[in-house]
Amino acid sequence: MSVFVHPTAVVDPGAAIGDGTRVWHFSHVMARARLGRKCVVGQNVYVGNVSVGDGVKLQNNVSLYDGVTLEDQVFCGPSCVFTNVINPRAAIERKDEYRPTLVRRGATIGANATVLCGATVGEYAMVGAGAVVRGDVLPYALVVGVPARRVGWVCRCGVTLPATLECRVCGDRYRATGATITPA
Repeated sequence: MSVFVHPTAVVDPGAAIGDGTRVWHFSHVMARARLGRKCVVGQNVYVGNVSVGDGVKLQNNVSLYDGVTLEDQVFCGPSCVFTNVINPRAAIERKDEYRPTLVRRGATIGANATVLCGATVGEYAMVGAGAVVRGDVLPYALVVGVPARRVGWVCRCGVTLPATLECRVCGDRYRATGATITPA
């Protein structure tokens, strides 16, 4: 395996890109970026000085600004947005005020969703298209709307779970543990 970088993409010297990763048209990977193995960086993607795990898929028009961390196998849908300053102003530089955002293993951020800085999206959570995440999202939670609110639970395979918490597709079972669920 090797790294593929489309001729129109820019990868700054110093960027670390894992084996099998593909960087597509008009994307920009900054010097301190760390991209894991077997990632897909779609068209017109900006990867700031961030950490991205293995097997991550960044669909077209995603921007990862400094302060964002994506663990392994995260899916970022087309044009989803991550912020890094809570109160930006053009005339006031706030680079020392970045708030970290963490997206845990296996989570999905839907198309055109916005994740405000300082949030943690739990493992295997699913953020619906167009949602606005203003705070933490529980593991396996399905959140939708503006602001995002939990409307259900999802399996590791991405299917919405019924009340029994047994996946009708893969058969995985979960159990309620306080305010969240965990694999049984």
